Amino acid sequence: MVYYIKNLEECISMLLQQVRIQNQSAKDIRIEDGKFTEIADHLSPKDGEEVIVGHEKLLLPPFVDPHVHLDSTLTAGQPEWNENGTLFDGIRIWTERKKDLTYQDVKKRAILALKMQASHGIQFVRSHVDVTDPSLKALKALIDVRESVKDWMTLQLVAFPQEGIMSYPHGKELMEKAVKLGVDVVGAIPHYEFNREYSVESLRFAFDLAQKNDLLFDAHTDEIDDPSSRSLETLATLAYESGMGDRVTASHTTAMGSYNDAYMYKLMRLLKMSDMNFISNPLVNMYLGGRFDTYPKRRGLTRVKELDENGINVAFGEDDIKDPWYPMGNGNMFDVLTEGLHATQMMGHQQIMDSYKFITTNSAKVMHVQNQYGIEVGKPANFVLLDAHNFYDALNKHAAVLLSVHNGEVIGKTKPAETQLYI
Repeated sequence: MVYYIKNLEECISMLLQQVRIQNQSAKDIRIEDGKFTEIADHLSPKDGEEVIVGHEKLLLPPFVDPHVHLDSTLTAGQPEWNENGTLFDGIRIWTERKKDLTYQDVKKRAILALKMQASHGIQFVRSHVDVTDPSLKALKALIDVRESVKDWMTLQLVAFPQEGIMSYPHGKELMEKAVKLGVDVVGAIPHYEFNREYSVESLRFAFDLAQKNDLLFDAHTDEIDDPSSRSLETLATLAYESGMGDRVTASHTTAMGSYNDAYMYKLMRLLKMSDMNFISNPLVNMYLGGRFDTYPKRRGLTRVKELDENGINVAFGEDDIKDPWYPMGNGNMFDVLTEGLHATQMMGHQQIMDSYKFITTNSAKVMHVQNQYGIEVGKPANFVLLDAHNFYDALNKHAAVLLSVHNGEVIGKTKPAETQLYI
């Protein structure tokens, strides 16, 4: 058990004693003025310093969700449930729900979802926002949400053209308006465009928009089981030739799970050269994928293991929380990671021990927040303390987030449940 002190939230100086940083041996950590100032085997408390005795519990940088949709969150069943469970039915249902969006509706649901995520130790979130809406209501609401939660959550917003850029009326103009309103990232959805020509043109347009405005780029890419959907090669070429590299992210890439190995061998060379990032969303990709298969039925995931083994940065996202594409979700990245490791068969003991990277450091790299992220002297004091001694145990039992600290301030605590058996 970790011992907490009264009024810890208001302390200027904090000493964490004997905590295991990312599965390593126990250390002491001092926090002053919102930053990590000392990390050593043993540090003596200063006068008036608040002290937490960690008892060798696991300390990690905070959890990150680099891919979620806060505009649609908590709308499952509105106006109908997605009984078929396909991506395309989800888009159809959302198109209807989108007609009833209001500023207050979006803002209320988004903050509720963010608080849910924060309760599970998430402190960094990237949300895609549908901008195929002439009023851009959702984007305007989420821009205000981004400001209102900044003291406890770092939120990035992606201009996401859910119904296409070239295939939606005035799609280009809406993307440009979204950028002017103040997004952090430019998105695209090339596989949903009407044809291959539109797919390529949409990527070139969106990529140019990101470069001109010095923004990051994150496209929903080949989110389909069709092996002929190959917009990833276009995106990777743009990332490589432009030099944007790790400022570019390909989300989903589920078609990669259907590519033949000969093509994949050729593609992997380009992916490594591009230095781009990938995001897989195991919960939703597994749920939506393989819907048109009888048997054998595909898993619906990209090649996470192969990308990781080739030194390519891969992160896991939650994608959807109770919306037309996914009827469940509670903001807990342990659920995402557990599903991802099972589906990709990355279940060796060391693989599990190291797997926290998919929901922490890898995701931070995707979001380009490394200057705010990491348990290092001089960095902002952002971390979570888990009720486990290593990540294998933490993931296996979905360990409670005992303490969540953002910029040196306590934003959440959890008291582990106590179970008594009378047998």
